[in-house]
Amino acid sequence: MARTAYVTDLKSLQGECSANYLRLIRLLGDLGVGETRQLELTGRNGRFGVLHLEVLEQAPYTTMVRVTQSGLMDGIIEPPRMRVHLYHDVRMAEVTDFQRERHFDGRYRYPNLRMFQPDEKLQLNRFLGEWLAHGLAHGHPADLPELP
Repeated sequence: MARTAYVTDLKSLQGECSANYLRLIRLLGDLGVGETRQLELTGRNGRFGVLHLEVLEQAPYTTMVRVTQSGLMDGIIEPPRMRVHLYHDVRMAEVTDFQRERHFDGRYRYPNLRMFQPDEKLQLNRFLGEWLAHGLAHGHPADLPELP
């Protein structure tokens, strides 16, 4: 039985990137270069981490953002870290750096030396979408004063 080659699903990738753009715009608000937003992530059992968003660069058509999270397991595992480019003219956000890996291809032959999945780029952008959706659902601004 012959294996068929993976074909990049551009429609899904563009859909993820468009949805992530809207999520990031909502989370970032009017932050400028060098500014950060921290969202405390809470659940039924209390606080379980902080989602950090930092605007690294801004230009008329693009913004670069660092997305990280700190939490209970920081001393045991490396916390997730991404660099995301927002393209304002097409209203899309794309993961361009994940855990110090850069420049992801649309598809990879499998197996490969780095063991990337054939659809690694789509999976990273999908992960970003789930991460941001989780932050929107469970995040509370860390810099707001508590009510008495």
